[in-house]
Amino acid sequence: MTYREKEFKINFTPGHVELVEEDVSIPNRRVLVTGATGLLGRAVYREFQKNAWQALGCGYNRALPRFLRCNLLDEDAVRTVILDFQPDVIVHCAAERRPDVVERHTEAAINLNVHATGNLAKEAASNQGIFLIYISTDYVFDGRNPPYGENDTPNPLNLYGRSKLEGEREVLRHNPDAAILRVPILFGEVERVDESAVTVLWDKVQEGAESCTLDHCQQRYPTYVNDVARVCRNMAERRMQDPSIRGIFHYSAKEQMTKYEMACSIAEAFILPSGHLIPLTEQPAGSGAQRPQNAQLDCSRLELLGLSTEPHPFKMAVRDCLWPFLYDKRWRQTVFH
Repeated sequence: MTYREKEFKINFTPGHVELVEEDVSIPNRRVLVTGATGLLGRAVYREFQKNAWQALGCGYNRALPRFLRCNLLDEDAVRTVILDFQPDVIVHCAAERRPDVVERHTEAAINLNVHATGNLAKEAASNQGIFLIYISTDYVFDGRNPPYGENDTPNPLNLYGRSKLEGEREVLRHNPDAAILRVPILFGEVERVDESAVTVLWDKVQEGAESCTLDHCQQRYPTYVNDVARVCRNMAERRMQDPSIRGIFHYSAKEQMTKYEMACSIAEAFILPSGHLIPLTEQPAGSGAQRPQNAQLDCSRLELLGLSTEPHPFKMAVRDCLWPFLYDKRWRQTVFH
């Protein structure tokens, strides 16, 4: 649904300049996306914007000039953004998502993952009608007894998982009509290959001269951010007709892979050698924050409600994400033709 506004445009023809007033269609569904500079936030922002939503993205360090700069820990700033923009939906993507960084910079991570989330949940709840979607993680589970449903008891193994679980609790405490969407390891169109724990494998794949060991223990379900973004839009649009869309939901791709298997699949997608990649079947001591062995998510709730989307095949999606970073651009013809 849209409404129409007047817009002035300048038409140039040889020897003549004319100011013309035209009707333009403006979406009247509004979504605020936090963390819009990040991997998932960019995808969520694009998904809503291209589907007749008026989207406002906010960020902090990298926000300007494309997005609004807003400190989510500043309650007055958050309140001002919400009152000025009056969103129907808020998708809260902003987070410190790197487990090892959370271990080293705990206070800053807790501020963003817990306290900022609480601020946002309170402000959304105080403005009736705003639907909040909070992006959480499969790391709230310990990975010992998969698959995990929405009602299974969380037991995070690391500070990152605990911080996201506390964020969930803040959301439900302040805003019980909100939704929580738990997702696993994500990848998508990156600005740098180290922006995702999946695409960071790319350099190891291309550097075929030296052998490289990669984890072959922990099971992962690498999920394309464009698919997560579509699920967020599905939830938002259904919620506008159905207030029962609330509580906890799970979404995940279905292909199970270790990091070693991801790297081999990336190599295969680009017709690159993989003999230098060596599977590591035991976790080395002191290898950073503890990760769950297999935190597979049961996504049947979304599927039963018709809110899910069929995940993109890993090889196809990762190829679309990584081809701009090819060392040897001649591979493009081989891969794509």
